[in-house]
Amino acid sequence: MNSTRRGFVTGAGLALLSSCGRSGAKVIGVVPKATSHLFFVSVHAGVDAAARDFHVNVLWNGPQNETDYARQIEIVDSMITRQVSAIAISATDQEALVAPVERAIRAGIPVTVFDSAVNIGNYVSFIATDNYGAGCIAARTLAGFINQRGKVGMVMQKPGGTSTVLREQGFDATIAKEFPNIQVVARQYGMADPAKSRAAAEDILTAHPDLAGIFASSEAASLGTIQAVKNRNLSGKIKLVTFDFTKAHVEALQDGTINAMLVQNPFQLGYQAVKSLADKLNGQTPPKKLELPVRVILKADLDKPDVRALVEPEWLKGQ
Repeated sequence: MNSTRRGFVTGAGLALLSSCGRSGAKVIGVVPKATSHLFFVSVHAGVDAAARDFHVNVLWNGPQNETDYARQIEIVDSMITRQVSAIAISATDQEALVAPVERAIRAGIPVTVFDSAVNIGNYVSFIATDNYGAGCIAARTLAGFINQRGKVGMVMQKPGGTSTVLREQGFDATIAKEFPNIQVVARQYGMADPAKSRAAAEDILTAHPDLAGIFASSEAASLGTIQAVKNRNLSGKIKLVTFDFTKAHVEALQDGTINAMLVQNPFQLGYQAVKSLADKLNGQTPPKKLELPVRVILKADLDKPDVRALVEPEWLKGQ
């Protein structure tokens, strides 16, 4: 991803830029799991749109990598110290972020959890993709490509991140329950890093030369797996179902390396997270839980205007 993209501005600078412009408005701190993925650049666009629509300021700050939960804890604590009006967080780890989020709530700061859960119940709203359901859809989609039989592998994200863990659990459970002639013979973590994900995919392909398909459960896992499949000239031979989207995903779908990609709506995740807190600060009662569906996109779908709008949004062009 190009380092000039807005998501790569340093946390402090981005927080400063996002929080100015509405003197006297309430400040909502938004803490993504990471700033180094296109997914969260898309979330940020939704956050900014909601800030404009609901007349709030936003402090956007997160760790560069999803594995850095210590940095995310520091950021939450700094927002508590700053006494922001509310916090929206996508947790790097469902357990590690419990204590800082509870500190925020005890300090009287309402918290919405989006994308990836924290193991608490006293949040304002939980806004996420139906990730378990998405894993079930991924399993059925991959099964269809391999005629419901054969060996498959999974390139996973990392332990402790609820959103991707749920996808992976949904995939495993659906294969086990619905497809007795499919075996999940390998599961490896890419640790939210495309290079490590590529190595994980290479290991799986080496260990299982008769592999029929792979499910890559995240943006980073997908990017690494795409590269591994291309490096071995297996495009079209190994059936590949991926998650999230980048330009590389779209190109791989066009050239036959990817058979289907499951796409979330990260813009709406960011937008609805800010909306829930703006509503709460205005005395309204937002829904306790909001789940957004995924969409399965095939090569033939890429010419559809609504699909183009999803994977090539106007705000991203020229970034």
